[in-house]
Amino acid sequence: MNRRQSWNIILLFVILIFGFTLATLLTPERERSEAENRELARHPEITLQSLLSGEFEKDYEDYLTDQFVLRDGWIGLKTAAERLTQKRESKDIYFAEDDYLIEKHTGAFTSAQAETNVQLLAAFLEQYQDQFENGITVMIVPNAVSVLRDKLPPFASPYDERIYLADIEWAVPESLWFDANEILQSHRDEEIYYRTDHHWTTLGAFYVYQAWAAAKGLHIPSEDEYEIETVTEEFEGTVQSKLGIRTKKDSIRLYLPHEDIFYTVETDGQEKKYSVYDYSKLNTKDKYGVFFGGNYALTKITTKADNGRRILLLKDSYANCFAPFLLGEYEEIDLLDIRYYNQKISELIEKGGYTDLLVLYNAAGFAEDVSLSKLAF
Repeated sequence: MNRRQSWNIILLFVILIFGFTLATLLTPERERSEAENRELARHPEITLQSLLSGEFEKDYEDYLTDQFVLRDGWIGLKTAAERLTQKRESKDIYFAEDDYLIEKHTGAFTSAQAETNVQLLAAFLEQYQDQFENGITVMIVPNAVSVLRDKLPPFASPYDERIYLADIEWAVPESLWFDANEILQSHRDEEIYYRTDHHWTTLGAFYVYQAWAAAKGLHIPSEDEYEIETVTEEFEGTVQSKLGIRTKKDSIRLYLPHEDIFYTVETDGQEKKYSVYDYSKLNTKDKYGVFFGGNYALTKITTKADNGRRILLLKDSYANCFAPFLLGEYEEIDLLDIRYYNQKISELIEKGGYTDLLVLYNAAGFAEDVSLSKLAF
């Protein structure tokens, strides 16, 4: 190779590096990734404190990663290349059997935050244990990586979520724990988790609801009591989006009771609606948002049950497909997502007149949720 060729290669390398960086800086910032259903990092503000602490460098790296020009295409190309080399995982996600993409949740359960959240929940429940006439249930739902271990690649060794779930069971007051893992394990050969998303399916939620209703002395529904409607077969969830590849798509099914149930839904004080389903979300990337339209701080459902039962559902998005099964059993169902709630929870409980409390999270979501500190207020 002569000297001129060497300089041409160096020049091409410089153009690629600085060209893409310049293109990234000149391209308008995106506020949100619809594919990944999350907010993207924005250009950080430069201050003397952030420069000295190193915070600016970290935030700027996150900014470049999120705003890099043609980012989604590069992610997909990288994943495709990894699959061609027979890699069994990418970006902390397993390529599992039957076209499942299963998150590992590495480090989620062994962090200081995970331990703190157990303590915060235990203290909260001890404080309010006598507040609810019909009792409290703690339902922390294991993730697909725990229940669908048989589908994982050979020699995969993710953290055993049962250890963390046992820690929570031991920490909370006696008799409040509900074992969702046992029910899901008994149905692990069915489609109880989405292939491309981190949520459980409506079928998985239904099986757990049946068992929970039996434990609570409520009516135990059968599938015959519902019209099971497939509202889309084009669902590509957030796990698939992290990899930027196209795989087998998921179906979303709704369980619509044959018997009419009259109720109203009020979300964050907005105009009342008459359905827990937002069908417009089926035309977007976030098709799981068909349940309630997504996540909100406080959603109030008022029914005509007239039985004096009022339940507070302390939740993450796993509860969104579970909550519709409560219709007809409670005259009021309040869904509280403390990630977005900025008022005192103690005041909400004091004024709510609730008879029941259900804490429903997915295991990784609970372990990683920094907002659980709000339980103390």
